[in-house]
Amino acid sequence: MITIYDKGEHDDEFIEIPEPIEGCWIHIEDATTNDINQISKLIDLEYTDMYDSLDRYEIPRVEKIDESVLIFTRHPMEPDAGLYTTTFTIILTKDYFITICPQKSQIVENFISQKPKLSPSNKSKFIIYILLKITQEYTLQIKKIRTSVLKQEKKMSYVDSRDITNLTHTEEILNQYLSSLVPMRAVLESITSGRYTLLYEKDQDLLEDLLNASIQSEDLCSINLRSIRSLRDSYQIIFTNQLNKTIKLLTALTIILSIPTMIASLYGMNVSLPGEGAKYAFSVIVVLIVGLSILSLILFQRKKWL
Repeated sequence: MITIYDKGEHDDEFIEIPEPIEGCWIHIEDATTNDINQISKLIDLEYTDMYDSLDRYEIPRVEKIDESVLIFTRHPMEPDAGLYTTTFTIILTKDYFITICPQKSQIVENFISQKPKLSPSNKSKFIIYILLKITQEYTLQIKKIRTSVLKQEKKMSYVDSRDITNLTHTEEILNQYLSSLVPMRAVLESITSGRYTLLYEKDQDLLEDLLNASIQSEDLCSINLRSIRSLRDSYQIIFTNQLNKTIKLLTALTIILSIPTMIASLYGMNVSLPGEGAKYAFSVIVVLIVGLSILSLILFQRKKWL
């Protein structure tokens, strides 16, 4: 779906307009091949050059084709078929500022609702602001994950398989974030160089701040990954100890219960046995079984086998 926005630098809200005009923002959400074809004709760019914007697995990078700059990025999204980030493409042309997302983009919705004092005609500031929102979203999601991990660290006295599953799930999310943030840093460094778009001195400072924020998000993601791996190793140790205790208990109980089983088996044989004619033979045997079992239990406890 193609939506066209226009906004002056001092206007409060973006205004939807029916036709593209110079300096407008064209946003394509849930993009299709027909949408890409339509935009490629508008900006005189080959369809094949824009096709990667539909690829949900595209790696962040920046390209310059004639006078157009294509910036492929990724931002966090709700889980979808094992994906936790989605492609977000920014195209800078002489007349238009274009963004393309193969899915619904919460980043764009939040961006519009915040009513920034920016105009899409000022392309350098506009792109910096959008990239900043993407970086902030990464930081926000990583901090949420960190809070969840800290809660799990406080509940290490009892661990079950769901805790391990949650950690594995969280680790996969962070790995996807990190695989997007690392090439994103290269994209920001390329833009900072000024080779792809005209930057003013103030823009340069803002872009350097954005680059630092991206590096901090990347570092935060790496730190959380290390914490998760450490916590997962601790869980495995706890699981192993619990298993060892269970095996020791079952082994001890098997040995203790084998004593009465052996005695009962011996006196169940059809041969002459000591005390078989005694009046209290059965009582004596029961007392003997109980006594030996209690003695074995005390021995196991002293040896700390139980």
